[in-house]
Amino acid sequence: MEPNREIFGSNLMAIFALAGSAIGLGNIWRFPYMVGQHGGAAFIIVYILCTLVFSLPIFYCESIIGRRTGRSSIGAMRQLAPGSRWTLIGVFTVLGPLMITSFYSVVGGWSIAYLLRSCFSSFGAMSHEEIGSLFANFTGSVWGPVLAHTAFLLISAIIISAGVRKGIETFSKYSLPPLVVLMILLMVYSISLPGAHAGVEYMVKPDFSRLDARAIASAMGQSFFSLSLGMGTVLTYASYMSKKDNIISTGAWTAVFDLGFALIAGFVVMPAVFAAGLEPQAGPGLVFETLPFIFADMGAASPLLSKVVTVVFFLSVLIAALTSEISMYEVCTAYLVEERKMSRRKATVLVFVVAWSIGVACAVLPKVFDFCDFVSSNVLMTLGALAFSLFIGWRMKKAVVEAELTNDGSLPGNRKVFKVFYFLTRYIVPVGIGIIFLSNFITF
Repeated sequence: MEPNREIFGSNLMAIFALAGSAIGLGNIWRFPYMVGQHGGAAFIIVYILCTLVFSLPIFYCESIIGRRTGRSSIGAMRQLAPGSRWTLIGVFTVLGPLMITSFYSVVGGWSIAYLLRSCFSSFGAMSHEEIGSLFANFTGSVWGPVLAHTAFLLISAIIISAGVRKGIETFSKYSLPPLVVLMILLMVYSISLPGAHAGVEYMVKPDFSRLDARAIASAMGQSFFSLSLGMGTVLTYASYMSKKDNIISTGAWTAVFDLGFALIAGFVVMPAVFAAGLEPQAGPGLVFETLPFIFADMGAASPLLSKVVTVVFFLSVLIAALTSEISMYEVCTAYLVEERKMSRRKATVLVFVVAWSIGVACAVLPKVFDFCDFVSSNVLMTLGALAFSLFIGWRMKKAVVEAELTNDGSLPGNRKVFKVFYFLTRYIVPVGIGIIFLSNFITF
């Protein structure tokens, strides 16, 4: 680890930061509509199994590399495998987060726009079709999405420029607890709606007849996406962990927080969808087209309640988006600080300029947005995850891997976990990643 390099203040703060990276739009926006499209509780069961068998091992692979070296992705691979092609992993894990930072801030900007709309106007007098048209008109314009994207990216840059302890750690510490509380309040409201029982049943009663190869591959992909795997975010955050921290428990708690938040989001969305008599297979439009109508319609008898619920929901979306955005922003910033010897402030500004430029193209050109989304999430992320698993399973010395997971033997209880982890990493995880990768290019 480089001298004077910042580290998280405690293992709890490391968990908060990693959980913040995992908890994002993937939980609030992506998880509920995928549950709706792939059979409800059956999809959730497969998702949990995929997290345990595939995602957690990759999480540990990145954590081992990051904490072992105390460096960001490119520097870490150069240190562990000097002069080899393994350093290309670092390239994947800088390009991917840069692309995601760019288009993710566009979606984050939508949450700012809808939060402001919720505060200063109302969805109450609009039909479902009108709200859908509002979203289409907003995203189809130029200045609105660009300004919103700029504001969201600027907030992220301010947090990153403050550093690891004062920026990332502080924001995670003070944003995650309120975010969880807000979502729990929304969940209570949603399941109390008339007709919401069918939505609750949909979330807890599995229908395995709805599962197919596409659903299983989607569950695996969602688990990867939600935990921010294969992009160097876990590696970079792990490089700020103390040598005394327990990687096994940190990963387990991160997965628990991520899964718990995703389930809470599901219980916010699905009961409300069923209560409104809408189809759970509504798709990506659930957050920005369907839910504003639901909250407004359900609160028609109480306009104030309708406004409060809608404001709280989009405030939650914004906070969740920021916690994930800053983790990807940090990967790019850390590379410039450590490998290009820039000051944190200059590195933050440079990443802002590049991400803003790409983001503007994503905001006004849907094809650019789709391209960045597909390449980063379906190509760079999966290739990065595959490379990490192969490096730990086949390139790095087994004794070194065990030493890192057991803190040089001071955590003997982790040895049993290590044996399972090592087997999965060598033989099972690469197959799972291959399935995810192929599912992006073939039709089942």
